[in-house]
Amino acid sequence: MTETAMSMSTDAQKQIADALNQCVAETAVTTMMAQNFHWNVTGMAFGPLHELFQKIYEDHFVAQDDLAERVKALDAHAEGTLAGMIKRSKVVEHDGHASAEEMIKTLKEAQETLAATLAGAGELAAEHGDTLTEDLCIARGQEHEKFAWFLRAHLR
Repeated sequence: MTETAMSMSTDAQKQIADALNQCVAETAVTTMMAQNFHWNVTGMAFGPLHELFQKIYEDHFVAQDDLAERVKALDAHAEGTLAGMIKRSKVVEHDGHASAEEMIKTLKEAQETLAATLAGAGELAAEHGDTLTEDLCIARGQEHEKFAWFLRAHLR
């Protein structure tokens, strides 16, 4: 049976919102990572990497809002502190001191982590009949897999 945000049990809402807050946290940390790399990338590939990193952080900034708003639609609290996001995130902050190749590898791994986290949140939503959250997670996961592919292409 398909459920809407307010027709689900409180427990289902809480579980899905917690999974989405994980997605928000990892997206926020990855957003900052991409922006940090955008500012600090150097070398022969500066131009295309500078542009790609910007495309990534701009996409992720919008995604944070979409994910957090779904948390609110589930009648839960959206994590809004950097400290809370960093603590929760499986993606680790980066100080931006790295070669262009290291930046690419690190950001690629972050994209893969995000795709996996979103896939898990989507599966949880599907178990509870929350097709709207499942759809959001699928769409976001596809974006992160696409960015991982873009980044991998620079390493070959």
